[in-house]
Amino acid sequence: MEKKIKTLYILSIIAIFAFLGMQGYWLYLRYEFSLKEYEYNAESIIADALVEYNKERVGNSVSQIQTSYNLSHTVDSMGRQQRKVTVASTTIQGRDLLGIKEDRKLTQEEMMRLAKIVSDSLEAVENKRATLDVTNAPSDGAAWSAMKNFELEFQTPFTIEGIDSLLTKERIHADVSLIQTDSLIWSPILTYHSSILHPRFSFISPYSELERKAVLIDCEIPTASIIKEMGWTLVMAFILSMLLVLCLVWQIKTIVKLTRLDKMRNSFIMTMIHELKRPISTLKMCVSGIENEKMLADEEMKGELMSSTRTALDNLSAYFSKLRDITFNNVEQIPLNITKFKLCGLVDDVISSVAVPGGKIVKFENNVDSEFEVSADRSHLFNIINNLIENSIKYSGDDVEIRVDAHSVENGITFTVSDTGNGISDSDLKKIFERFYRGGASTTDIPGMGLGLAYVKLLTEAHGGTVTVMSRKNEGSSFIINMPQ
Repeated sequence: MEKKIKTLYILSIIAIFAFLGMQGYWLYLRYEFSLKEYEYNAESIIADALVEYNKERVGNSVSQIQTSYNLSHTVDSMGRQQRKVTVASTTIQGRDLLGIKEDRKLTQEEMMRLAKIVSDSLEAVENKRATLDVTNAPSDGAAWSAMKNFELEFQTPFTIEGIDSLLTKERIHADVSLIQTDSLIWSPILTYHSSILHPRFSFISPYSELERKAVLIDCEIPTASIIKEMGWTLVMAFILSMLLVLCLVWQIKTIVKLTRLDKMRNSFIMTMIHELKRPISTLKMCVSGIENEKMLADEEMKGELMSSTRTALDNLSAYFSKLRDITFNNVEQIPLNITKFKLCGLVDDVISSVAVPGGKIVKFENNVDSEFEVSADRSHLFNIINNLIENSIKYSGDDVEIRVDAHSVENGITFTVSDTGNGISDSDLKKIFERFYRGGASTTDIPGMGLGLAYVKLLTEAHGGTVTVMSRKNEGSSFIINMPQ
């Protein structure tokens, strides 16, 4: 049975970690998908912004430009097709020549003035020419588009501010820079994020292919927005994960508790049999003695038999009373017969009734004032002190000192049972008042059912009081009981 339970523990733990691992991996894939989705959308927005910006560049031109294009195809000595383009542009910077600072188109009158300036001076004309091998262009259309972009860059240069303002309008916050590429780039290049903690992607788009000019847009992905979009997914995944984990943990704890209860039940039955065997054996011996006429004829022997019989019956009665009281669901169910009596006399009665094992030296010290009175159930209080003193004797060495003190406090009394015994370990202190708990005592040959201190706590609480303990290993223990009056 224990092997099956251990196997179940291991499998349950493996199942929990496997589920959490799969759930974490699924959330990772979902997060990666959201990042890629953001990059695809951002790529589309950036591409549209570049198209829009190029339209603005064409519309904002205030220069007159004349451009000639030439696309030629040749075959080299190896029989390979080659493609070359030649672009020649002549630009008149009309706005600069006329001294106009505003960003606007020229009027008809300003155009006439500009024509006169150009005709009078060739220095007013700017020429630009480029011949490049574009064999690697994907098509002739791409080569023609590159020549158009060459002309546009010559006429209206690409600026960081221009594209950045459009990206900001679309809520794309990025670092924009103009770069010179090592080779001709014919189409945009999107580089995806490499980290999920601080994800960034870059977008490179050529704006003048023939001059190897491109714009680099480096953008940080807003993880807060991504996680916010995944909010319900994360919440539901977390709730379901915790629910399943809690169910598995609850199942394991229930099985552990049932297993512990079963062990406690078996241990309790064996201990109770062992405990009851002693008074029953004594009674059997006494009955056998009573049947012997010679023993009955001896008055001293007869007295010992009767005393032993009475003691055995008292022990049996105490065991059954303890078992009865310990089964009550709450302290209110325990019947109390409250009377007023002197505590010193009660302590003396307890000390006189305690059986001291042979070979053990026990020194009792009753420090309770002879006139100190309490209001309580005398039999229950007797059992409380008796249990504490018996424990002090059982859990001690060959020589032990036991001291009982009492004094009045506000609205009640406090009495203490102290000893110089073995003491209680820190790990056991938190559990010693639990039913059937024996802690380190369970590994020794000291008899007991683990009910003594639970019984003390139950009876103390039935009186409306509290019980606490102070102890150090190998130095002794002190049980302090407070009872209202």
